[in-house]
Amino acid sequence: MTRAAQHPHPFPGPAGLRIGVLGSYGGFNIGDESILACVLDCLRRHRPDARLVVFSRNAEHTRAHHDDADEVVDWEGVARSPVLEVLSGLDLLVLGGGGILYDGEARRYLRLVRAAQDRGVRTFAYAVGAGPLREADDREAVRTVLPDMDDVVVRDEESRLVLEEVGVEREVKVTADPALRLCPEPFTGRMMRDEGLPAGTRLVGMSVREPGRAAENLDESGYHALLAEVADFLVRRLDAYVVFMPMERHDVRHAHAVLYHMTAPDRGRILNGAYSPGQVLGFMRRLDLAVGMRLHFVIFAAVSGLPVLPLPYSGKVFDFARRIGAPALVGVAREQAGLLLAEVDRLWDEYPQRRAELRSRVRELHALAQETCVRCGDLLDRMDGTGRTDCRDDTAAANGLEGTSSTHVTEQRLGDVREPQESRAEPSRTESHDAA
Repeated sequence: MTRAAQHPHPFPGPAGLRIGVLGSYGGFNIGDESILACVLDCLRRHRPDARLVVFSRNAEHTRAHHDDADEVVDWEGVARSPVLEVLSGLDLLVLGGGGILYDGEARRYLRLVRAAQDRGVRTFAYAVGAGPLREADDREAVRTVLPDMDDVVVRDEESRLVLEEVGVEREVKVTADPALRLCPEPFTGRMMRDEGLPAGTRLVGMSVREPGRAAENLDESGYHALLAEVADFLVRRLDAYVVFMPMERHDVRHAHAVLYHMTAPDRGRILNGAYSPGQVLGFMRRLDLAVGMRLHFVIFAAVSGLPVLPLPYSGKVFDFARRIGAPALVGVAREQAGLLLAEVDRLWDEYPQRRAELRSRVRELHALAQETCVRCGDLLDRMDGTGRTDCRDDTAAANGLEGTSSTHVTEQRLGDVREPQESRAEPSRTESHDAA
């Protein structure tokens, strides 16, 4: 279990606020669990006596892995009334962070946000990611619910542009991903031995997932073969072992497929243990180089000061690569294999000269991630212990949107379940830290 500094969190007295946190939480994805740990840590630091309520997709997992959560509520596939009852008792609902405003999912999250607003609960969007948003119901929910929130913070410029295109008419602040504040935990020598990783050798971390838009012109077998070619090159070029790091459950299958296509499979390993996000971040510090697709794999590599080559699969990865000054490839295609290998080679050769620049950029991003926490704290200060107000009309008026609020998003069953766009992995808790 990932742990932070011990914060007291007794059941609050009359002045203690009840703060809800809503996101894609429940152990499906290491990145999302990292975000939850950092959001809870932020809230606990601002309000040690608050009662923190997490709305989870797997309450049992969240209870077991996040000590700062005082109460955990299942919100998927459950009856509407119990969830509404919990919402009604909140003073503040924090949405996010992470990439939750996308097709098929945005309407589901925002249905709960609107239900909270209808009950006079303050609402705060905590460094969320947005897009793609093409479906009419999701666009309408975003366009009508976000203007009534007390503050909207997104984690990247792409998300701000998506909201602008949808028609959200209000200030939207751009900061950075909350997981930049994650603290590493030790990845011990025993853990290394249990994973079959030899001591005294170079290690390259690799993150693979389904092809998606990153390799839309490749069939799955061709995609796996291309990544195997990259892995084999790293083995030869650096005399290294390649360690595949699943950031969610389905990544394991793709890691095995890439390993199958390698000419040197004996130099490949797949992390098999169930590790907390802090331990995964701690393992990054044992690596020499990182090549991967998952956003939080790339974030962890940057925070750890590693030379990292992001393999693109979505705009959020492009955006983060740009912000840390990393090479940002435009796609993954068979005919580009030579260019990809040349980029890896150049990254390794030039990194000693670029290390200081990476550290400087990560420090800036860490400060931006901290700014989200500060803004949330400012809202809590404005609430001044009284918490709840019937603020929707005031917020809409402040944004010039009187009469634009929509109630249709609350009419459907809150537990109406869709399969998520991505499945997610095993993880846990942490605290904030100063970036390297």
